[in-house]
Amino acid sequence: MAVAQTINGALRRVPAWTIYIVGAVYAVWEFWRALNQIGPYLVEPINVLERAYGEIALILMVVGLTVTPLRNWTGVNLIKFRRAIGVTAFFFVLAHFLVFAILDVQSVSRVWEEVVKRPYVTVGMVSFLMLIPLAVTSNNLSVRKMGAAAWRKMHKLTYPAAILGAVHYLWLVKGFQLEPIIYLIVIVGLVASRYITFQRKRQLA
Repeated sequence: MAVAQTINGALRRVPAWTIYIVGAVYAVWEFWRALNQIGPYLVEPINVLERAYGEIALILMVVGLTVTPLRNWTGVNLIKFRRAIGVTAFFFVLAHFLVFAILDVQSVSRVWEEVVKRPYVTVGMVSFLMLIPLAVTSNNLSVRKMGAAAWRKMHKLTYPAAILGAVHYLWLVKGFQLEPIIYLIVIVGLVASRYITFQRKRQLA
């Protein structure tokens, strides 16, 4: 517990907006590397950039889902960073979609064709659409206007959106790859833990 208190004390001195800065710098850095075909971007830079943005979005979703269990199990409190983590995750999902739509398929009609024709794109698009209202309402004004209960209820869309994002990743890879399976297992596990905790609270109430 003393370790958790030390960590929390240090975190209190870190402003939440640093998440946005780090995310923006990382996004620009990856785009610059893709533009100049550096490192992993030597071959098929557009596809590699598209996947890089999608994967960091998934990582941030996992981090966001970990905030509450981490506080409950260890006492380490990242709650003040959760909104910034969620908004930054959406930013990378949006960047992932824009690379796909503008640089890859390059037309609105082809985007629609891909959504209809390819199930993994359909699943990814559904996840993306779920995240839009969450990003738009991730501010104090929306909480006040909607009311805390309604706001929290709507933001539970985070759970299916994260699961669908992991399914999208698993579905698009070719052959057996362990990484997307791990993402899916971790996300389902985190969502399940939240559901179990909620059910226990209801039973004790």
